[in-house]
Amino acid sequence: MRRFTSVHDVMNVNDILSSALAYAEDPWLTPSLGHRKTLGLLFLNPSLRTRMSTQKAARLLGMDVIVLNAGSDAWTIETRDGVIMDGAAGEHMKEAAGVMGRYCDVLGLRTFPGLVDRAYDYAESVLESFIAYSGVPVVSLESATRHPLQSFADLITIEQHKTVQRPKVVLTWAAHPKALPQAVPNSFVEWMKAANVDLVVAHPEGYELAPEFSDGVTVTHNQREALEGAHFVYAKNWSSYSSYGSILNTDPSWQITTESMARTDNGKFMHCLPVRRNVIVQDAVLDSDVSIVLDEAANRVVSAQTVLAAMLRAL
Repeated sequence: MRRFTSVHDVMNVNDILSSALAYAEDPWLTPSLGHRKTLGLLFLNPSLRTRMSTQKAARLLGMDVIVLNAGSDAWTIETRDGVIMDGAAGEHMKEAAGVMGRYCDVLGLRTFPGLVDRAYDYAESVLESFIAYSGVPVVSLESATRHPLQSFADLITIEQHKTVQRPKVVLTWAAHPKALPQAVPNSFVEWMKAANVDLVVAHPEGYELAPEFSDGVTVTHNQREALEGAHFVYAKNWSSYSSYGSILNTDPSWQITTESMARTDNGKFMHCLPVRRNVIVQDAVLDSDVSIVLDEAANRVVSAQTVLAAMLRAL
C-alpha cells in the first residue's frame, strides 16, 4: 500500500478488517515490523486523537516517529501553486514534502478544508501535492473531504459490537454552532457502503452530501423514522455541500437524546469526538452504557497500526 486516503485504496475491506481485529486482540503482534523505519507526521491543524493514536500505533510496530505542527514546530507552509510567497508562509509544500520524504520512510498529513472554495477542497489539492512531492507512502490523517482512519476505526468498532450479521447503521446530522466539513460523514458513508451493513443517512433538507458519496444510499429527512430499529447511531454535524460551508439549520430537535435512542433496537451511540455535550448528544446518552465513543477512540490506534503495517510490508 503506497497511499491510504480512502476506502478505495484498500484492495479488500474484509481482509484489512480481519487484520485490524488481529491487532485489536494483540497490539504486539508485529513489534519489529517497523524496526529502523521512521514515520513523519505533519499537522496543518490541531489534533488530539489522531496525533496520539498514530504515534502509539507506529511505536507498537517498532517505528521511530517525528511529529511537526506547521506554524509552530516548522515554517508556515504555502499549499497553493504559482503564488508569490511574500506573505506569512515561509516554505512551500513542494520543498516541505520533499524534505520530509528524504528523512522518513512513511509520512502522514492532516489538513482541513477552507470551506470557501468547494472545487479546490474537493480536488484534495493539499493532500495530493504532499503525496506527489514526498516520494514515499502517505497516510491521510484527515483531509478536506475524508477522514479514513476514523472511518476504518468506526467499522472495527461496529464489527466488535454488532449483535446481528447485517446491522442497521444510521448516520444522523445534528446541529452545531460552527460550520464543520463533510469529511467525517463522507468517509463514514464510503466505508459503510463497502461493509455488510444497512446504512441510512438522516439530515435536514440542504445537507445532502456530494453525489459521489451519497449515490445508492438510503437518505431521509425524518430522523425519528430513521432511528427505528437501528443497531448503531452515529451523530455528526456537517455544513452544507450545495451552499458550500454554510449553516442552514440550527434545529435542536436533531440532538440525540434518551428518547431518540429508545426508538432503536438496543442501539449503540457513536461519535468521532470531540463532541459538544447537550448540543450533539445529551449527557444522559453519552454517559450511559449505550455509548461506545471511547471504544471508537481506542480503535483509532488499531486502524492506524493496521494501515501502517500494510505500508511497511510494501516497502
